[in-house]
Amino acid sequence: MIQLIRTDSQDPHFQNLVIELDRYLATTDGDEHAFYAQYNKSDSLKYVVVAFDGEQAIGCGAIKPYADSVMEVKRMYVAPVARGKGVASIILQELETWTRELAQQKCLLETGVKQLEAIRLYQKNGYQVVPNYGQYQGMANSVCFEKSV
Repeated sequence: MIQLIRTDSQDPHFQNLVIELDRYLATTDGDEHAFYAQYNKSDSLKYVVVAFDGEQAIGCGAIKPYADSVMEVKRMYVAPVARGKGVASIILQELETWTRELAQQKCLLETGVKQLEAIRLYQKNGYQVVPNYGQYQGMANSVCFEKSV
């Protein structure tokens, strides 16, 4: 059974999962990895969810304030051994619940056009494609999503 904990970016389980995520993104993003990495700093996130299967941390995600009534979803990752089991949706739904508890109304996020599994995840969970926002404007390899929660 999957268990979730709410924590922050100082959590060592989260930090280890982010290292795995960054390695994965370095291969999929290729030459553009450095551009995206500058917007994925994880050292000061206050709202982090880590998923466990028993004692093993298998996935994570976070939210951070983006604009008035909007939280940005960051650092979504599920370890390869746990993929295909709905873990990412469970994490995402917990982040949405936390967003509502913080009296925020929307979740916004960016993912890469090459991240086909991520795109399917967000579509399956009711996210709609929106114009690229902020630093992602004009980035052909980015796709942005939004959902009212």
